[in-house]
Amino acid sequence: MKHRILHLFYLISLTLAQDSFSQSFETLSGSARRLTSSDVGPSVPSDFDGSTILSTATGSASSIPTGPSNATISVSPSSPPTAATTEEVTSVLGGTRTTAANDTVAATTIASPRPSNTQPCNNYPELCTRKYSNITEVCAHNSPFVRPKNVAANQAYGVTQQLNDGIRVLQGQAHIINGTMYYCHTSCDLLNVGTVEDYLREVTQWLSAHPFEVLTIIFGNYGWQERDDQGNALVTAANFADPVTNSGLLEYIYQPPKTAMELDDWPTLGELILSGKRVITFIDYNSNTAVVPWLLWEFYNVWETPFSPTDLSFPCTIGRPEGLSDDKARDILYMANHNLNTEIAIAGFSLLVPNTVYLNRTNGVEGPVSLGNMTVQCAGKSDFQLSHHL
Repeated sequence: MKHRILHLFYLISLTLAQDSFSQSFETLSGSARRLTSSDVGPSVPSDFDGSTILSTATGSASSIPTGPSNATISVSPSSPPTAATTEEVTSVLGGTRTTAANDTVAATTIASPRPSNTQPCNNYPELCTRKYSNITEVCAHNSPFVRPKNVAANQAYGVTQQLNDGIRVLQGQAHIINGTMYYCHTSCDLLNVGTVEDYLREVTQWLSAHPFEVLTIIFGNYGWQERDDQGNALVTAANFADPVTNSGLLEYIYQPPKTAMELDDWPTLGELILSGKRVITFIDYNSNTAVVPWLLWEFYNVWETPFSPTDLSFPCTIGRPEGLSDDKARDILYMANHNLNTEIAIAGFSLLVPNTVYLNRTNGVEGPVSLGNMTVQCAGKSDFQLSHHL
C-alpha cells in the first residue's frame, strides 16, 4: 500500500509542476587550444582540465533536491488511495506537500487535465529518481530525414512516430539558406525536408501532449566552418535561437547551472519534469553560451564513439573530441554512435549512406553487430544514449 501511495502522489506532483525555475549560471574559462581532428573547429581546454568555473548570476539561486542516483520507485497497480503521511510524500518528491485540515493529503481536491500518457519519466517510473546522467536513451540519428526513395534519407517514420516509438534523443543536420534554417542532409539539393522551426513545432506539440517526458535535442551545425572577412563564424548557436523560440520549444528547455556539466551535476528526470524544463539541447560546433546559454556545446558535456561508423565491431572508443582523457571521459555523458554506414560513390563524390542490409542485426537486442551488444561493450562508462537508424 505504501508504494501505491507514493506512486499516486508522484503523479499528482508532476501534473502540478510549475514553469518558474531559476538557478545560478556558471561559465567556463581557461587556456584553450585547437582540437587536432580535421573536422573539429571550436577551441577547448586540453583534456577539459585546468579550467576554472566562474559564477555569474542570472537570477536568484534555487536548490534542486537530489535523490540517490540509482534509487528506484516500486510501482503496483491499484485503486487511488486517499491519504499519506508527510514522510511518505517527501521521500519521493524531496520537498513538501499540500495538506488538508486534518493533515492528510487532499488528493481528491486536485483537478488537472488528463495527459496522453500516464507513465512518468519516459514511461519508466523507476527512472524518476535517477539522474539524467544515469540512464540510457535511444537516439534517432538524422531524425528529420524521412523521404522515400531518397538515398540521403535515414528514417522511415517522422518525428512524431519516432517519439511515440520511444525515441528520446533527436539529432539532425541544419543548413542556412537565405537566412532561414533548414534540415538538409549533406546538401539541400540532395535532401531538404523543411525548416528547423517546423520540425521543432511538431516536437513541441508532442511535448505538450506528453507532460511526463524528458527529451534531448542535438543540433548539427553544418555551416560551422563558414567565416566572414574578419574570420568570424557566420553560423553559430545564435542562429538556432529564433527557430527554437518561434516553435514554442523554448519554454520547455532546461538551463544547466554550468556550461560543462559532469555526471553528478545533472538533475533527476523527476526534477526536470517538476520544473517544467524537460528538454536538454546541445550543438556540435560554434556554441555561444554567452548569447544562448541553454544551447550547450556538445563536446564540453558529451563524448562520442567514432562518428558515422562503417566498422561492424562498433568499438567503444573516444572518437570526438580528440584529446579527451579517459579519466575525464568517465565524468561526462557519452553517445554511442550505433548507426552502421556504407560508402558509395555518386558522380565523383563519396557519400556515406545507411547500411540497410544489416538493418535488423544493427538494431537487434543481442548478437554480433547488435545495439544490445554495443551496450554491453560500453558497460562501465556513463550511459547516456544510443544512436542508430530505425
